[in-house]
Amino acid sequence: MKTDRMKNKRNLRIRRQRRVRAKIQGVTKIPRLCVFRSLKYIYAQIIDEQTGKVLAAADDRQIKKGNKTERAQAVGSVLAEKALAKKVKKVVFDRAGYQYHGRVKSLADGARAGGLEF
Repeated sequence: MKTDRMKNKRNLRIRRQRRVRAKIQGVTKIPRLCVFRSLKYIYAQIIDEQTGKVLAAADDRQIKKGNKTERAQAVGSVLAEKALAKKVKKVVFDRAGYQYHGRVKSLADGARAGGLEF
């Protein structure tokens, strides 16, 4: 029974992810900021969808201070620094089916504080 529930929970997130991705499109001028959240870490990358290249990426595997939400905010600010170095100012935020709450929201706030607009 447990595997059915987990499988269903994962499938529901994937369905939300597809629904969100159908509505947002990252173009060369405004790339997509994509978030992946595992149980331990959080990863974020800025992707140019037309060329399929990753412009900037950051994660919290090397950050040791703070709790998960504080580390997520640090990832957002590091990603913003890398993006501004590549002259990317505006992005489209892709939460990948996760709720805009907790670590995902903290990452977005850190990216905004770092200078990204979305």
